Amino acid sequence: MSKILLVEDNEMNRDMLSRRLVRKGYEVIIAVDGGQGVAMAKSDKPDLILMDMSLPVLDGWEATRQLKTDEQTKGIPVIALTAHAMAGDREKTIEAGCDDYDTKPIELPRLLSKIEALLAKKTP
Repeated sequence: MSKILLVEDNEMNRDMLSRRLVRKGYEVIIAVDGGQGVAMAKSDKPDLILMDMSLPVLDGWEATRQLKTDEQTKGIPVIALTAHAMAGDREKTIEAGCDDYDTKPIELPRLLSKIEALLAKKTP
């Protein structure tokens, strides 16, 4: 079973997405801000991280940069979750080190296909 770290400060988004992922057979662990997300990525070694980009304490941009420059966590795929679907946002998330990008509101089938593609790439 793959473990997904969901870094999301909005309780409603967090609950809804984590429940749906658990129903799909994933183990979900949750962080409510970027700082906690970075710490949990190091301690819990998730298979994939879903990173909200607008977070308190440490935003998703900086949290992702920290994860991608750390030997322990740089190999963990990160999917950016953002409500900002502006031109250039996808590029900005990829530049920050995210492996993929999805917009809110989340369309579960689309997000699941991105999760599955990244997990398949990671599995040797």
